[in-house]
Amino acid sequence: MRRSPTPLVLAFGILLTLLASSPALAAGYRYWSFWEGSGGQWQYATQGPSTARPADGSALGFRFSVSQDAAAEAAKPRAAADFAAVCGATAAVEGRKRIAVVVDFGVPADAPAGDAPPQDAPRTACAQVAPDATAAEALAQAAKPLRYNSAALLCAVSGYPKQGCGEPIADAQEKPRADAAPKPSAQAEPADGGPSTSLLVGLAAVAALAAAAVWQSRRRR
Repeated sequence: MRRSPTPLVLAFGILLTLLASSPALAAGYRYWSFWEGSGGQWQYATQGPSTARPADGSALGFRFSVSQDAAAEAAKPRAAADFAAVCGATAAVEGRKRIAVVVDFGVPADAPAGDAPPQDAPRTACAQVAPDATAAEALAQAAKPLRYNSAALLCAVSGYPKQGCGEPIADAQEKPRADAAPKPSAQAEPADGGPSTSLLVGLAAVAALAAAAVWQSRRRR
């Protein structure tokens, strides 16, 4: 005859299920994000600046910040993706393309220790580059010097920051940005970052099953 699982076994099963289903803490990174203008709005770029080849009349944005997730939570440049506002006064030249470049050095709270943004407001420039030039070449004309790592990741723009390149930040969830907007959520999250209500209920159920297992074991004796 097949024996049914004991309450203690069931308790451990529930606990493992709860731990597996609990959301993991999002990793944060301090880095330069790359954006492309579309309809006057910023869209997170799908490729790096060294491979992207923007067309004449494009707007490119670069923002330094601490962000939890590259596409969903990254901070956008604080200046509009407006080609006319940046390049409207720059005459077109045959054999060259005009690219509006927006460089946002971010807020002091996101700066590495011992460093600070070189300016508060975003910097804009109209780069005139060759027809096949990449976004990296347009950025280099507008805000050099640039620094990259061995994996072609953009580490510094106009020499900022002086050190580091996309390093993880352990407390990114607890560190609010001055320009960050509240993240919409279907459920309220604990304000202190503690365990969720469902997890506490599950742990209580596990404790109850464990107590029942002990009682059943003593009864058999």
